[in-house]
Amino acid sequence: MSAAPVLQESSWETFVEVWNRLDLPEGWRAEIIEERIVTSPPPGSNHNLIADSVTRSCYAVIPRELVIFQTVGMFLPRSGGLCVPDLVVIEREQVGDGSSGISAEDALLAAEITSKSNADTDRDAKHRAYAQAGIPLYLLIDRFAPRWPTVTLFSEPDGDAYRESHAVPFGKPIELPSPFDVTLETEEFPR
Repeated sequence: MSAAPVLQESSWETFVEVWNRLDLPEGWRAEIIEERIVTSPPPGSNHNLIADSVTRSCYAVIPRELVIFQTVGMFLPRSGGLCVPDLVVIEREQVGDGSSGISAEDALLAAEITSKSNADTDRDAKHRAYAQAGIPLYLLIDRFAPRWPTVTLFSEPDGDAYRESHAVPFGKPIELPSPFDVTLETEEFPR
């Protein structure tokens, strides 16, 4: 795999300025991925039900010092991107004033739930970007995996990839390690 190109400072500032000025319909999101601004429509009910299930499972066990955000802008300085993960867990003290998003380097976990239109981006570009940022855990909930819906936990970021991964099909539990120490029960994940 080759590393994603890193934007020049002036180019990055231009992308962020354009991103900040976008006037998207409510619920739509814009991301800067591999030197492109990509827009996505609001997710459907099945997507939101999965996000709710993961959020509830994590909130039951994480300390109050950690917060879970859905759809917050997360800057990826090493890859020159700005993603909007479906879920991100970060220490409350790292959030700042929230006016300009959060830094991926402060995230403890990023989670993406694929849609038909963005599955390859979540599997490839975001996998690389999150590993490059050093996010310790990347949870990919792939509703449209080639064989069957799958949940994969990536860990141990190293360069532009994760050294470890553990995948289960929907219906099987998957363990999230510390600081979560929780079993996600995936049998209730809609397809």
